[in-house]
Amino acid sequence: MSHKPDRFMTSENDKIITEKPLVSIILPAFNEETIIEKNIGRLYTYLNTLNHLYDWEILVINDGSSDSTGSVADALANTYTNLAVYHHTINRNLGNALRTGFQNSKGDYVIVLDIDLSYSPEHIEQLLLKREECDADMVIASPYMKGGKNTDVPFIRLLLSKTVNLMMRKTSKLNICTFTSMVRVYKGEFIRSLNTKSSTFDINSEILFKAYILRAKVMEIPAHLDWSEQKKLGKTRTSSLRIVMGIFNGLANSFIFRPYVFFWILGLFIFLISVYIIVWIFINTYYAYPMTADLTQGFEERFSLAVSEVFRQRPYSFIVGGTTLIISIQLMGLGFISLQKKRYFDELFHLNSAILKATKNS
Repeated sequence: MSHKPDRFMTSENDKIITEKPLVSIILPAFNEETIIEKNIGRLYTYLNTLNHLYDWEILVINDGSSDSTGSVADALANTYTNLAVYHHTINRNLGNALRTGFQNSKGDYVIVLDIDLSYSPEHIEQLLLKREECDADMVIASPYMKGGKNTDVPFIRLLLSKTVNLMMRKTSKLNICTFTSMVRVYKGEFIRSLNTKSSTFDINSEILFKAYILRAKVMEIPAHLDWSEQKKLGKTRTSSLRIVMGIFNGLANSFIFRPYVFFWILGLFIFLISVYIIVWIFINTYYAYPMTADLTQGFEERFSLAVSEVFRQRPYSFIVGGTTLIISIQLMGLGFISLQKKRYFDELFHLNSAILKATKNS
């Protein structure tokens, strides 16, 4: 029996039976032997309360763990009939783990959760209800929107995350507060047909960027990011290197949404500097003009002498003014080129996605 939402079929006795949607839950896991059994048990306890509404499949992606995460997950798969485990022989990072999950999922809806359950299982029903209410292609669990909250998240990590997400919000002009959240629900057809390439945590931003190109409907719900359990276990995911890399990744991810804005803002800033210097040169030339010695000379000769006098006094002003003017023009020109290239990319990606979808449906 296929699993499609809001579908009906007629039995032999002409009784109408509602077919429950299948929901795929993807759990990427790397070296989680201390929590995997407990948290999957907690997840199933919650899912049992929603069995009257949905059918479930759980996909654990063991991303090359060096501890016993894989063997524990395999043992759990023998306990739960709707739990499947997929193993990467080496650690291939979050992007590839999610792609493995997406490609092997069969659900009408696909939910990604962090196996540490820093977003509690209760978010599952909230995500599904919002998706149904808005007929969204994607719903994001957002701790940074109004109504969301954070508990025991390390200050530096929280500051970095909020800064990166704010940069993305401002540059993309999308009405989204949390671009980096992994906890989301997707329409199964949408996410399985989306072509992604990132192998790192950046896949979350890439999915949003390509959803934006395809004019997909993206919504958010207020969420609670709770790190109290990680704090008890003494787990940490923050280091100075990761903080620095996070800043660079945030800038890069902001850049992909509207690259031309960066060129234009920087170009305009440098242009204003050059204008200030050039105006200063003209003002000083104006004051030096009456001081030229030979009044019998014409305007061109006297003006040239005035400029020469200003150059003699402040030669670096001419150099800096001319250099900044050239740089600003080049940057703004790059902005127009990047805008054109982005439009070409958006159009080609949209066209290729439509062709891929039509090919799969044929």
